[in-house]
Amino acid sequence: MATKTPFKTRNDMSATTRNTVVGLLNQHLADLSDLYSQVKQAHWNVKGPNFQQLHELFDMLAGIVIGHIDIVAERVTMLGGIAHGTVRMASENSRLAPYDEEIYQDLEVAAMIADRYATVAESARKAIDEADEAGDMDSADLFTALSRDLDKGLWFIEAHLQG
Repeated sequence: MATKTPFKTRNDMSATTRNTVVGLLNQHLADLSDLYSQVKQAHWNVKGPNFQQLHELFDMLAGIVIGHIDIVAERVTMLGGIAHGTVRMASENSRLAPYDEEIYQDLEVAAMIADRYATVAESARKAIDEADEAGDMDSADLFTALSRDLDKGLWFIEAHLQG
């Protein structure tokens, strides 16, 4: 994924810092876009005794993820980069496992989505340090907020699987 920041900005961060962070943000934009689409797929297709609770939970979680997608994409452009935010771009660059269309039973779907949440949450925590090391505390803060919401979403999903 290209990390060049082609647009001039009066932002005082170095081009090296901005290029590094734009690459990091665009990777998370792909992962979050894929996560969003997988959560919506689960929302639409989940079946079983826990349908109602999971259907509503997945819709709520998708709404939270889409908010982060916008924040991440806007941060890319604030730094002079180009947000790589189309479905095709996300598909080409996402690190998530594909959605398994053969899984539709409520708790199996919840486990699959929990795995995706755990993957993105782990990556967001690593990105906190990477953005900080690159010298961009604002993006580190963005990843901290993302990590916190992903962990909460994971908790909500796992509550259906524990017990």
